[in-house]
Amino acid sequence: MTYKAYLDNVYAKTGKTPDDYLKMAKAKGLVKHGDLLEWLKTECGLGHGHANAIILYIKDPAAARGSCERKPGRQLDSQVRDTQRTSEQSWVGFITRCRQGSLE
Repeated sequence: MTYKAYLDNVYAKTGKTPDDYLKMAKAKGLVKHGDLLEWLKTECGLGHGHANAIILYIKDPAAARGSCERKPGRQLDSQVRDTQRTSEQSWVGFITRCRQGSLE
């Protein structure tokens, strides 16, 4: 599973973007990996892999966005295309920019 797929699945399950989790973690004062992992798994209901994907974003959003660089010849899957057509939420814009390689 790709990093983008992990983030897509987190959003599909929770309706929360990585930025939402970043804000919540800051509000709680969570910075250590172990503390973040426990919080995301127990209070937010994420699995271990999905929690670690969010932790990457929380610890270094720029690196996480870099993981979303578009790979030549890669097609968006139909689920993401449908989401892009039907949702106005900022997360869809983030995914789109990741896949287009146009994050600033």
